[in-house]
Amino acid sequence: MNTHARLALAVLSAATLMTVLDGSIVTVALPEIQRDLGFDSAGLSWTVNAYLIAFGGLLLLGGRLGDLFGRKTIFLIGNAVFTAASLIAGAATTPALLIGARFLQGVGSAFASAVALGILVTLFTDHRQRKVAIGVFGFTGAAGAAIGQVLGGVLTDAFGWHWIFLINVPIGLATVALAVAVLPADRAGGGVRRADLIGATLVTAGLMLGIYTVVGIERHGWTSSRTLGLAAVSLLLLAAFVIRQSRVADPLLPLRVFRSRAVSGANLVQMLTVSAMFAFQVLLALYLQRVLGYAALETGLAMLPAAVAIGGVSLFASARLTLRFGERAVLITGLLLLLAAMVRLASVPAHASYPVDLLPVMALIAGFGLVLPALTALGMSGAAADDAGLVSGLFNTTQQIGMALGVAVLTTLAASRTGALATAGASDAEALTGGYRTAFAVAAGLLVAALAVAVTVLRPVAVALPATPPAAVHPA
Repeated sequence: MNTHARLALAVLSAATLMTVLDGSIVTVALPEIQRDLGFDSAGLSWTVNAYLIAFGGLLLLGGRLGDLFGRKTIFLIGNAVFTAASLIAGAATTPALLIGARFLQGVGSAFASAVALGILVTLFTDHRQRKVAIGVFGFTGAAGAAIGQVLGGVLTDAFGWHWIFLINVPIGLATVALAVAVLPADRAGGGVRRADLIGATLVTAGLMLGIYTVVGIERHGWTSSRTLGLAAVSLLLLAAFVIRQSRVADPLLPLRVFRSRAVSGANLVQMLTVSAMFAFQVLLALYLQRVLGYAALETGLAMLPAAVAIGGVSLFASARLTLRFGERAVLITGLLLLLAAMVRLASVPAHASYPVDLLPVMALIAGFGLVLPALTALGMSGAAADDAGLVSGLFNTTQQIGMALGVAVLTTLAASRTGALATAGASDAEALTGGYRTAFAVAAGLLVAALAVAVTVLRPVAVALPATPPAAVHPA
């Protein structure tokens, strides 16, 4: 790996660091944001979901725009938008302004992340160097999660929640400046007519409305006319998107990519896995603060071992194990470790001991450092050269959609169960814990489904270099 490639990898990793940092840093600050801006319980989830929905909904468009107008150009635009939106979020004084800024952050992240993966594909063609690059990329994401959890607690306790967003500004400015100098220029290949803005609007609107429907279930009920009506409209929008992709001349998501078992299976496994694991991050942070009484900084430190374990496994073990045993075996092993963690959390007590009840869970979460690099290689193994940006965007899209759906559904289930237990006379701690246990049990079920898909759909992949080298995706 030459010096220029190392610098380019550093720039791409820095962009990933910002994206992951922005997701993890928010989780420990949610109670403070709620108190300061006056969010209700349902509205607070949009602090997370506005970002995830914009990110997931626009990744496909970002990947296609990179193919058409040049990946370096779109990468620079995405990082600039994200940096400006971070400044707006840090200065927000109302819930609406913060949610709007978070959505704009998601737009910038979508464009930068989608093309970052495509750039990585073109940079690393040697099999071993690519495995190392995937490990470094995964480690950067895990480092962002670790830094975000601790830094979020430090900044929130010392300076207030505004600084969890303002911290992105210097990182973003440095990333843009370095990207101009070190990222390779690439050939633009099309025009505005081929971008399919209608398709991007349909999929983003459908996803946003679906998440909005799930978030409102706690207040309106699962079978209310509002819930059923909005869900039907959401499904119609998504169905219209699929129909358009099958008929438009230059689709945002050509349906042919799903003919590959590797692409389809890896994306489904990823969606199920990140639905469980990102919700775990949010729910565990709330459990530590609302049930065990941890402060923001204490919460970040308590969750730090999980991020460190993910990063260590991703950087030092994942590539070696993959070269020896193959992506599929490594993926299944990682999923089994994550399943064990969720099963243990499904019985966590209201007065838990961190060394006895929670620290073993943090160690098992290291399985995430095996799952994501293996899924990355499997998911990208069927990508043709012209579709590298597209398939990279699809892979990142399923990640963000899974994260948003996981948070919306599992937090809603936890809140519903908590309300039922409180009505039955349980104490606050017992009611909250019962709600979180229910959510963790459902998360375990999602991981069982992911294991079933990995075993039955994903076939063993030979170590030999495929026609198109796989890219990397950052952890949730």
